[in-house]
Amino acid sequence: MIRSMTAFASGERGTPWGVLGCELRSVNHRFLELGLRLSDELRALEPQLRERVSSRIQRGKLDLALRLRTPEGAVALTVNEPLLEQMGVLAQRLEPKFPGLRVEFSQLLQVPGVLQVPVADGEALQVQALELLDQVIDEFVLAREREGAKLAAAISERVDAVERIAGQVRGLIPAIREGQRAKLAARLADLPHPVDPGRAEQELVLWLQKLDVDEELDRLDSHIVEIRRVLGQREPVGRRLDFLLQEFNREANTLGSKSVDARTSAAAVELKVLIDQIREQVQNIE
Repeated sequence: MIRSMTAFASGERGTPWGVLGCELRSVNHRFLELGLRLSDELRALEPQLRERVSSRIQRGKLDLALRLRTPEGAVALTVNEPLLEQMGVLAQRLEPKFPGLRVEFSQLLQVPGVLQVPVADGEALQVQALELLDQVIDEFVLAREREGAKLAAAISERVDAVERIAGQVRGLIPAIREGQRAKLAARLADLPHPVDPGRAEQELVLWLQKLDVDEELDRLDSHIVEIRRVLGQREPVGRRLDFLLQEFNREANTLGSKSVDARTSAAAVELKVLIDQIREQVQNIE
């Protein structure tokens, strides 16, 4: 099943140190580009996060946010009493040198090490974060596949239309050839001097060969078979589809340039419209 490059997934998980929140979103991009927004407690995880994402996702511009949110009032602050006692002893010893010096309690709390915040268990927190990321990636891939199914349906519908038009053109070719033969014969009949029939027939054959589009139609048929095969694959196929569309476009251009009939010219234009519509869809595929 093909995947879209546009998707979003998120999740949360409670931990003893707060709530872990993870968001993963992506838009179209030629390659894989991952941007990270991490809480300070999780920055050491960056290499592992990049590895896990790249192992599951091949294309797209991704933004991954992984944060630890601590509810207000949930943090139990503690005071380093031994350090305060040492500071008190030091203050008594220095008091004779600095008589009348007074320090507010709030100023003491600003001294590094006096006010202590519980530190999260880094290893345990990282395990929780990676498990949450795996869960979010699973949902993210499913979202890409659901959107990819819609893209595949839209592409298949237009490929069917391309096949119908190619079949119509193939059915017109015998009549167009006969019409060109009759038109040339009429022009030769209007010439003031007779033309050698053998030479006229030879020139007609050469002319019709230049206008022949059987080869282009055969290649178009083979491209249709290939694009349907590719749409059924599970691995990323965006680049492969983009290449196929270049081939589709080449055959449509050649068909238009060789056209000597309004019906095949209109068919060539319609083919190019359909191919452009398919390309718009393919730009969203991983």
